[in-house]
Amino acid sequence: MDQNKVELDHEFLPFLRAYKNGYIERLIGSDIVSSSIDPQTGVSSKDVTIQNETGLSARLYIPKTISKHQKLPLLIYFHGGSFLIESAFSSVYHQYMNSVVAEANVVAMSVEYRLAPEHPLPIAYNDSWEAIQWVASHSNGEGSESWLNDYVAFDRVFLGGDSAGANIVHNMAMRAGEVELKNCLKIHGIILVQPYFWGAERIGAEESDLAKRDLINKMWIYACPSTIGHDDPYINPLAPGAPSLCKLGCSRVLVLIAGEDVFRDRDFLYYETLRKCGWGGVAEVIETEGEDHVFHLLNPTCNKAISMIMSLASYMNQDNTTTSK
Repeated sequence: MDQNKVELDHEFLPFLRAYKNGYIERLIGSDIVSSSIDPQTGVSSKDVTIQNETGLSARLYIPKTISKHQKLPLLIYFHGGSFLIESAFSSVYHQYMNSVVAEANVVAMSVEYRLAPEHPLPIAYNDSWEAIQWVASHSNGEGSESWLNDYVAFDRVFLGGDSAGANIVHNMAMRAGEVELKNCLKIHGIILVQPYFWGAERIGAEESDLAKRDLINKMWIYACPSTIGHDDPYINPLAPGAPSLCKLGCSRVLVLIAGEDVFRDRDFLYYETLRKCGWGGVAEVIETEGEDHVFHLLNPTCNKAISMIMSLASYMNQDNTTTSK
């Protein structure tokens, strides 16, 4: 018997088991792959350390054809996994980022924020903000990372993420609306893919799957033991007392929804509230009917997943004239 697995403390299937001796067994998202030149897309990637003290890191991606004389949009991406599992370096997210970068012709940075329960929330939010600030430190062309200095159009910076990663994106955009980024960097747009928003009261699709709702309730409390509950503004941006969405620190928002997702109704409500709250930007929504949560990662070669990547690419290149220098 594995001595690390003597007495079970928490079990969140099919995602994670935690044992009373502190050992965490992650059942998904631990298949780490190296940065590389992707043979299918020609996209190149490399890993960078953002903060030595905490080990905060990221994986950078550039498309096959790139020039210092033609700056490209930047996508800062945050992976999903309920704040408990997955990695920017997992095979699923590595291939996904290769596909997005190739289709959209953008530079991307996928952030390896620290996971709960070893690093309970709000640590992931703080890591994510540090990563964005690190990017901002390059916007004058004098940062430590040449790919950012040489290839990025810093007036075309997007934040993107799926599930818990989309939750992070929302919270980072709210923070950017209140706290100035280094070098006065502005976030042009955000992309929320099936965002992980929740609440104390059941709505819509949540009524029909109480077992899934119970699992999500328990996982949130486990990831964020200091939370005030399921109406915490971190997880419920529409909760009573949460900051108004009109403070969102970007000019464009794209919400991507899966029609069979348990988060579907909250994600639509977020979009509708944003449109009506007095925020001065442009909000768009795309629903993929007949698909469940993170279908684009579970079946990345299906037509609907490919169509979603094409939508992301179009969104990041709207009104885009690449900056020449």
